[in-house]
Amino acid sequence: MKQLIALWALLGTLVISGCAPIPQTSSDPVGELALAIQSMGASVDPAEARRAAEISYSYATQLAQGYGVTTAPLVHNTKVNAGIKDRGLCFHYATDMQARLEQEGFKTLEILRAIAEPTRAFHFIDHSTAVIAARGDDIDDGVVLDAWRYGGDLFWSPTVEDTRYEWEPRMQVLERKRKRKRKRKRKRVAAGVVEG
Repeated sequence: MKQLIALWALLGTLVISGCAPIPQTSSDPVGELALAIQSMGASVDPAEARRAAEISYSYATQLAQGYGVTTAPLVHNTKVNAGIKDRGLCFHYATDMQARLEQEGFKTLEILRAIAEPTRAFHFIDHSTAVIAARGDDIDDGVVLDAWRYGGDLFWSPTVEDTRYEWEPRMQVLERKRKRKRKRKRKRVAAGVVEG
């Protein structure tokens, strides 16, 4: 029965999501990302920018292989949520990418996390990503490193130019969600008192 439900969920996801094409890239995508990272500020070490770009591209591919991704991201999400696959949701990519880049001990860069809540048509779930920024800057000054969006083919963009999502700092979103949850709980308790 679980497999039948997963199959229907998978079919529904395919219908809703379609197959998003992977955007065409230049002949040197790593170099372009390195330049974008370096251009975040004069304090950014060019060698660190290049190393971060190389790791971001290679690790995005490595993550997808490790998660066993063979389908579109939303289809893979359905498999994870149905228990068919263990990992590969956007927050897995974001967490793992952040951890890997933080291993480098960058002096002029830092790795942040961002979440986009579903505020647009056909966006039904939160989306998480890693963001690389010059040390001391926030996500709006950084570059999105989204390994989930194209199933392991790295998407990157300056955060403010990523028109597909409205990114916010992760902790800001989580705190807002906690407040909403507490508010709903208070309403339920109040409703229970009135009914009781």
